[in-house]
Amino acid sequence: MKEITNSILKGSARDEESQLEILLPDEKKFHDAAKVGNVDTLEDCLARNVQINIRTELDRTALHFAVANQHENAVSFLLNHNARVDIKDKHGMDAFLLAAWFGHLNILNLLVEKGVDRKSTNEKGKMPYHLAAEGGHLEMVETLRKLDYNTQKKDKEGNTALHLAAWNGHVTVLTVLLSEWDLINEQNEEGETAFYLAAAGGHHECVTLLLGAGSDINILPKSNMSPLHVAAERGDHSLALVLIDAGADCNSQNKRKESPLHLAVKYQHMSIAQLFVESMCNVNILDERNQNPLHLAAELGKADLVELLLKANTDLKQRDKQGKTPLGVAARVNHIIIADMIIKAERYYAWKEVIEDRHPIPTSNYPLTFKPDHTTQTSQLRTTLWTLAHHDLKPKDWKRLANQWYFTEEQIKGIEEQWTGAKSYKERGHRVLLIWLHGILLTGTNPVKALYEALVNIEQNNLAEKIRKEINGIPSSQKCTVS
Repeated sequence: MKEITNSILKGSARDEESQLEILLPDEKKFHDAAKVGNVDTLEDCLARNVQINIRTELDRTALHFAVANQHENAVSFLLNHNARVDIKDKHGMDAFLLAAWFGHLNILNLLVEKGVDRKSTNEKGKMPYHLAAEGGHLEMVETLRKLDYNTQKKDKEGNTALHLAAWNGHVTVLTVLLSEWDLINEQNEEGETAFYLAAAGGHHECVTLLLGAGSDINILPKSNMSPLHVAAERGDHSLALVLIDAGADCNSQNKRKESPLHLAVKYQHMSIAQLFVESMCNVNILDERNQNPLHLAAELGKADLVELLLKANTDLKQRDKQGKTPLGVAARVNHIIIADMIIKAERYYAWKEVIEDRHPIPTSNYPLTFKPDHTTQTSQLRTTLWTLAHHDLKPKDWKRLANQWYFTEEQIKGIEEQWTGAKSYKERGHRVLLIWLHGILLTGTNPVKALYEALVNIEQNNLAEKIRKEINGIPSSQKCTVS
């Protein structure tokens, strides 16, 4: 509709060329005068026998241009000289429809006095009431109601005036329409309600107004894109919050089977993803690729989103259509930090499941996080582990340690997948040691004792003693000693 507006107001480039082709110089001058409201020139052209209803190639007359540009004096002049009010351009717009669309009351009244067709529609089936609502012209809407020109009929796209006002965010017009509306949950041809269009347009006041009027917020359009999907895709946190508070279904799925949480992750809107998790939305819904939101976060390599979903206790065993768990996805796309985060979570939740029914989880000063550890509290330990991996362990020792510490085959494979070459065992060993340390600290186990015992078990007695002495030499504020 914007292109039509610009064309009528100023004349598009194509329209200008068309006029040069089919209009005589005086006829073009006549139309130009209507656009700027020059009555003297209009009168002069008529005196030169220009036909008052002469049309452009798009079937627009001088009256179209005068109304669209809201020149009341020019409109009055043309009507007094018997310009026809029923001529429609190629978009189905006549003078009456234009007056309603642009919201000019005096011009509308002039046209009504000339007996316009109150049921006139444009090519999209929009009547004056539709166009006034779409344009947000409150006085025009109220005037049309007084003239009994209001209607709850739909245009060819299935939109009522209520739909059009909501989609364009016209709160005052929407308020008036709601006072007379019977069916606020009517759907257009795409299955969209007025509420859906208000939400999709990001018009918060209209959303609140329609909620108060009793709109059903869970009616989905044909696309199955709920208002929450739209808010998640766009990153509109305040709208998402309003919708959730109003009882919107946060687990609905669009045609790709994506939940709103999938879209929040896909478009990396952390605050909205967190809102969905805190609202107890299902974190394990599978999309058309059989991926849950964690698969997607792992694929994107977004540590904050991965951390959020890991803490939400996402099912880490779900497999996508390629048979990949979230760990498998992270390993495949070479996101090492993400892969290690997921392994830490898998190990933590496996431990938690085993001990939870037997005794309380030990209290630990080590915070629950699956991100890489950069704390000063563990810096000396981490330095020792780096040295151990890069200078002391033999090529097969890292895997022997991993087996000692009950790393699964898939976890070992996930660690192996990113590194190749003769010295790759060094980095693999370092990763295993850091992942192991994470679990040890969370479970409240003495890391020095546990590492000493593991090295002894893989027949590295001398190395075990060396590590024990080295770590026990740390100042007392930082060390964990073997008793």
